[in-house]
Amino acid sequence: MKYAAAWAGIACEVLDTPYPYGAAHASKGPDDVDVTPDRLHPAFHGSYDWHSSAHMQWSLVRLLTLAPDQVGQRPVDLLDRRLTPEAIAVEVAYLRERPAYERPYGWAWAAMLVAAARDTQWAAALAPLGDVIAELVLAWLPKQAYPVRHGVHLNSAFALALLHEAYGELGRADVVQAVRARALQWYGGDTAYDSRFEPSGTDFLSPALSEAELMRRVLPDAEFASWLAAFLPGLGADAHRHLLEVPVTDDSGDGQLAHLGGLALSRAWQLRTIAPAVPEVADVLRAGADRQVGAVLPTVTDGDFMSTHWLVSFALLADQA
Repeated sequence: MKYAAAWAGIACEVLDTPYPYGAAHASKGPDDVDVTPDRLHPAFHGSYDWHSSAHMQWSLVRLLTLAPDQVGQRPVDLLDRRLTPEAIAVEVAYLRERPAYERPYGWAWAAMLVAAARDTQWAAALAPLGDVIAELVLAWLPKQAYPVRHGVHLNSAFALALLHEAYGELGRADVVQAVRARALQWYGGDTAYDSRFEPSGTDFLSPALSEAELMRRVLPDAEFASWLAAFLPGLGADAHRHLLEVPVTDDSGDGQLAHLGGLALSRAWQLRTIAPAVPEVADVLRAGADRQVGAVLPTVTDGDFMSTHWLVSFALLADQA
C-alpha cells in the first residue's frame, strides 16, 4: 500500500498532540468543568476532538490490517495505551450519561473502529463501546422524524452508511435492519436532486453523493441503478459535473475551510463506490475521483494540523473504494 507508512505516521503524530482539543463537553454544574482531554476522554483524546480521535484510531487499525509490515510498532503501542477496558468503560459511561453526544457522526466512526478491531487484541475492550452505540442508535432512529441533509457532521446519510457497514461486520442484524428501514423511509422516494447548490462553504460531505452511497448499500444492484438514475439524472454525462471537479480548498489552518479538502476525498470515495451502477459513465466518475484525490493528497500528511488531524481517514475510504 503506497501511503501506509506516511498515513500511519501522521495519524500517530496527531493522536499524540494533546492540544488544541475541542471537548464539546456540556457541563452539568460547577463541579463538572474539567475538560482536560485525557481525563475526560481517556481513549478518544488527541487529534483535536472526540470523533477525529476515534476515526484516526480506526485508520490505524485499518492500516495495521492492510499493510502491517509498513506501519511499524508505534500504532500498536498507541492503541494499546488507548483501547484498554478501563478507558473504554469511561467512554461508555460518558455516552450513557449524554445520549446525544457525538450523534450520529462520532457514533458512526466509533462503531467503525469497533468493527475494524473485531479480530484484534483490542476487540474485547472495545465490545462495550459497540454495544452502547447500538443501543443509542436503536433508541434514536425512531425519534428522528427527518434526515439532516447538509454537508457536515450531522449529515444523516453518511452516518447511516458507516453504521450499516460496521454493524453488518459485527453481526448486529437488528441495527442493520433499523438503519436500512430508516434509509428507505427517508430517501427511497427522492428524485431529481438539484446539486447546483453544492457545496456549501464548509462542507466536507456532498449531500447528494452521501445519500447515493447509502442507498447503494441498502438496495439490490438493479434497484439502486434505477434509483440513482432518477435521483441524479445525467450524472457523469450532462449534469452534476461540478460534483466531479476539485472544490476550492484551503490549508491556512482555518478548521472550517479545511473541510473542503475532506469534501474532495469523500466525493472521491463515493464516486468510486457508485460508479458500477452507471457503467456507461463509470470511467468519467472514476476520473473525477482521481482528480479530487490528487489535488488534496499532499495535505493529508503535510498540511496544517487542522487538516492532518482527520484527513487520513477520508483518504483511506477513497483509497480502498
